[in-house]
Amino acid sequence: MLPELDLLDRIIPIARAAGTIVMEVYATEFKVEGKGDASPVTEADHRAEALVLPALARITPGLQVVSEEAASAGRIPVVAERFWLVDPLDGTREFVNRNGEFTVNIALVERDTPVLGVVLAPASGRLFAGAAGAGAFVEDESGRRQAITCRRIPATGLTVVSSRSHGDLAALDAFLTGRVVASHVTAGSSLKFCLVAGGQADLYPRFGRTMEWDTAAGHAILRAAGGCVTDLNGAELRYGKPDFANPHFVAMGRQE
Repeated sequence: MLPELDLLDRIIPIARAAGTIVMEVYATEFKVEGKGDASPVTEADHRAEALVLPALARITPGLQVVSEEAASAGRIPVVAERFWLVDPLDGTREFVNRNGEFTVNIALVERDTPVLGVVLAPASGRLFAGAAGAGAFVEDESGRRQAITCRRIPATGLTVVSSRSHGDLAALDAFLTGRVVASHVTAGSSLKFCLVAGGQADLYPRFGRTMEWDTAAGHAILRAAGGCVTDLNGAELRYGKPDFANPHFVAMGRQE
């Protein structure tokens, strides 16, 4: 297995190639279908996944990949301590609504923990990446990179980010009771993790069903930037669960 930083440099072109496919479909009058859980799926989801999966197999032969559309079709491998989690188009509702807030997510999990992650926002060309022990960065369309890190909570209070298309406002309000909140922003897909990782927000509470492929890449980037993702009891979010479903969670920046 390649070292994390070398592996990250091999994964980024795969994410960007998938993003190109996503944007090709985005420019068309694409068809929207429904899956068994009533969530939408498009040609972009399937075509991006068809590019990413064999590309990962070439780089890491024998390493299992759990990917959203394959899992939805019942193709879920038995994973070992190290495996990939892929969401070829995170934020399909944002894609359908054409607001640009959708991403390509690729993450490497080791011993229940996401240790490497790439989140590409194809509509803007911005790519967020991070690896354990190596820090996190954002890369623009030309490949220029800038390190990112979580900020300490300002004296004025928290900036809280929540989902644009999902969420429970009553649960969020109850969770924030007693906290000093300076501002509240919304965003789609894994970009919420990236806002916290980049110091533009401090807290992302999520109430409702998510899957591991929705969160692993953003979680890895946030960890690399100095933050964490825990369940509501404060335990770090873990991966490789039998059903790959997450509990309610809170993503947060630096707490000291």
